[in-house]
Amino acid sequence: MNTAVYELIETAAFVVDAEGQKKAVMLDFSIWEELLELLEDIEDSAEIDSIRAIGEMPIAWDRVKTELRADGVDV
Repeated sequence: MNTAVYELIETAAFVVDAEGQKKAVMLDFSIWEELLELLEDIEDSAEIDSIRAIGEMPIAWDRVKTELRADGVDV
């Protein structure tokens, strides 16, 4: 795990039961959003790697957005 992830999860607060056992995790909403963005980046990176593995070249997201907008798709 990289440093950024550790920094994010260090802010977690735990909900414990009567015996002191951890039962849930609470995060500041902005931290939650950062974690989601990080997970999306990891997913995108894995997709790019799989595309390259089969000999294809990934298309830049800006180019895809431009083409979708030209087709009338709201992105």
